[in-house]
Amino acid sequence: MRTDMTAGKPMKILLDFTIPVFIGNVFQQFYNMVDAIIVGKFVGTKALAAVGSTGTIMFLILGFLTGLTAGFTVLTAQKFGAGKMDEMRQTVGNAALLSIVVSVVMTAVSMAGMHSLLKFMNTPADIFKDAYAYIMIICGGIFAQVLYNLLASILRALGNSKTPLYFLILAALLNIVLDLVFIVIFHMGAAGAAWATVVSQGVSGFLCLLYIIKAVPELHLSRDDWKYRPYLAKNQISVGIPMGLQYSITAIGAMMVQSALNILGAYAVAAFTAGQKVENIFSQAYVALGTAMATYNAQNVGAGNVQRVREGFRSANIIGVSYAIITGAILIFWGKYFAYLFISDNIDSVLPMVDTYVKCVGFFTIPLHFVNVLRNGIQGMGYGLLPMMSGVAELVGRGVTAVVAAHKKSYAGACLASPAAWIVATILLITMYFYVIKDTERKLGRTTND
Repeated sequence: MRTDMTAGKPMKILLDFTIPVFIGNVFQQFYNMVDAIIVGKFVGTKALAAVGSTGTIMFLILGFLTGLTAGFTVLTAQKFGAGKMDEMRQTVGNAALLSIVVSVVMTAVSMAGMHSLLKFMNTPADIFKDAYAYIMIICGGIFAQVLYNLLASILRALGNSKTPLYFLILAALLNIVLDLVFIVIFHMGAAGAAWATVVSQGVSGFLCLLYIIKAVPELHLSRDDWKYRPYLAKNQISVGIPMGLQYSITAIGAMMVQSALNILGAYAVAAFTAGQKVENIFSQAYVALGTAMATYNAQNVGAGNVQRVREGFRSANIIGVSYAIITGAILIFWGKYFAYLFISDNIDSVLPMVDTYVKCVGFFTIPLHFVNVLRNGIQGMGYGLLPMMSGVAELVGRGVTAVVAAHKKSYAGACLASPAAWIVATILLITMYFYVIKDTERKLGRTTND
């Protein structure tokens, strides 16, 4: 299954691509969400805080890998859009080789430095042991994360967003079963949740690989396709590294927020964790639309059609802003009630703090949309460094707010850190959009009318 995104109505194409990716992203979040539900209900609030305290570290490591693998496949989508299938397969082989090297290095580095990193982040002593056990298992399973994300990105580069969804659904169901087995039956605590996540992720990656072998002849690589090609690697790294660093830079800001929260104690961490889980349910649509724009733009730039890129951005903004208005209202008025999924004790203390978090997010969903669509769309056009600078802008906005929040010991201030980051990044990305459109027109030798 593949989809040519260089023809047809942009809005329909984007919706058809976005909806499966959105559902897939929700199920991917479901891994961690189920962990949080079962840990919070069957182990307790402090165990939930332990899992939550590692969230920013997971984002730092796994976010980098997700961005990296997505960046490696931008060239794949461009070659597919240009109809150059032999060159497309070469990009796939090169991306796989690069991903193997990255997996080995990141596993070793993350596991070696994790104890010191948790100490640096002021992880409370009463949750340190569980937090360390959880995150070390996650780091040990990096290869499973990379396997799925790389193969899913390759399939999406060919316009196939549905198949990765099916495998994630199966893996999410497996994750639920394994969580119950490891935590409820074998009493493995937070470590059991981590093992369930890693195994389930590995299964989804294996299923993607099996599907490609059985049903996607366009991706059957010859021995020559596995040859390392430095000129392809240069292009893939020039996009992949900035995309990965963008996530990591954002995660550094999130770690600053986490450090501010850790000062406030386990209940504040638990409330923030529950609030983030609620936010993630709704925000995955923005991520999915951004993923759709990256693939859409990559194929259309490969085909030399800048006008369709413009049309794609317009359609994406109509979809995203409409969704942002609706979900923002839901979060503001009813968001706190979703927290009952994750909290089993001390509800009277935790729920008001959850309400503060979801309200802070709910008022700023529109800039969250622009951050995802503009950044990913620009990356899909082959620009790596410029979107990464928006990550730096996020770091500034989130970091300054977090520092002030820590100084004031303000929970509300910590909750406003992400909205501040989105606003700063959006302003920068809007400026970048006009530049990259004109620059792409110049490179392609085309003149289009808006």
